[in-house]
Amino acid sequence: MSRRLAAADRSRLIRLASAMPVGSSERRAILAGLMGVASAGEVDVPGRHVIGKAQVSDRALVSGEAQVRDEAHVSGNAQVYGGSRVYGNARVYGNANVYDSAHVYGDARVSGDAQVYDRARVSGKAWVSGNAKVSDDALVSGNARVYGAARVFGNARVHFYANVYGDAQVYANAEVSGNAHVYGSARVHSHARVYDSAQVSGKARVYDSAQVSGNAVVSDNAWVAGRAQVSGDAVVSGRAYIGGDAQILGGEWNGSEGEILSGRWKAPGVPA
Repeated sequence: MSRRLAAADRSRLIRLASAMPVGSSERRAILAGLMGVASAGEVDVPGRHVIGKAQVSDRALVSGEAQVRDEAHVSGNAQVYGGSRVYGNARVYGNANVYDSAHVYGDARVSGDAQVYDRARVSGKAWVSGNAKVSDDALVSGNARVYGAARVFGNARVHFYANVYGDAQVYANAEVSGNAHVYGSARVHSHARVYDSAQVSGKARVYDSAQVSGNAVVSDNAWVAGRAQVSGDAVVSGRAYIGGDAQILGGEWNGSEGEILSGRWKAPGVPA
């Protein structure tokens, strides 16, 4: 007879397993025992874990209360567990992990060593790969890409054709959309928005309710905060600080002009 685990014990075992090397016998044994699964034979069970035309192949493992359904496919060393769902035409492969209450659906892909967990959603034709992590209530959708060692968490949204990669982090209620790129060690958080073809890189920070749009570039150690807007072909770099209600419409800003907290500017010293 199988022994049912308390919710706290299940959560602890899920976290313990996720920290172990992918494919290790210890990890597989823990995952096989989760959520009342009695033995390693009770994984990938048709009608319980694998539903409809879904496929689980290679060394992939689906266990606990997780489900793979419709025409979804889990392969390689991938593991789907907890109460997670993979459906539609989604693919989870490589050494990827989908767990807790996460959903991967549509034509989405999760690959490499990526992890999608908590209540995160990956949908549309989005792709999460590398060592990337998508967690909490975050959403990655459309044709967006999250890869490298990037993290998207909180209530963050990454969608359309946006790319988040490197060691970048997008979190809290931030949004990255359009053809925007956030990479390097950049951070976009709070209620900030980065969209159109804007780029945020290096150790730059975009936060509060700030917006970066158009073809604007924010890089190095620059900060854009408050309700500031950086747009057009503006280049904000060095140790520049754009905050308050400032609107930067163009020009090159490197911090030598001091903090910019108000006004509309075509370039340093050139008001709009």
